[in-house]
Amino acid sequence: MKTSKQLERYFKGAANHTRISIMHAVEKREGISVFGITEVLCGNFKTISQHTKALVNAGLLNKKYRGREVTHSLSPYGKAFLKFMQSF
Repeated sequence: MKTSKQLERYFKGAANHTRISIMHAVEKREGISVFGITEVLCGNFKTISQHTKALVNAGLLNKKYRGREVTHSLSPYGKAFLKFMQSF
């Protein structure tokens, strides 16, 4: 069982509509780059990059370096969190 502090980290990480949209985009296209997310969401690269960093720090996204490109996938907690959100 997760502690209250651990749960807070996940909730704070996803407590933004853009971050939730990013998680949905990553769910649909695992291995997507920040540039790809920016295209899907029609967003600003710098803003999307900051949000993906917050999601990685919260433990909801994983990032993997491929040369100069960074790709993203949902962590197991990110998948569980999305499933939880979709139950509403």
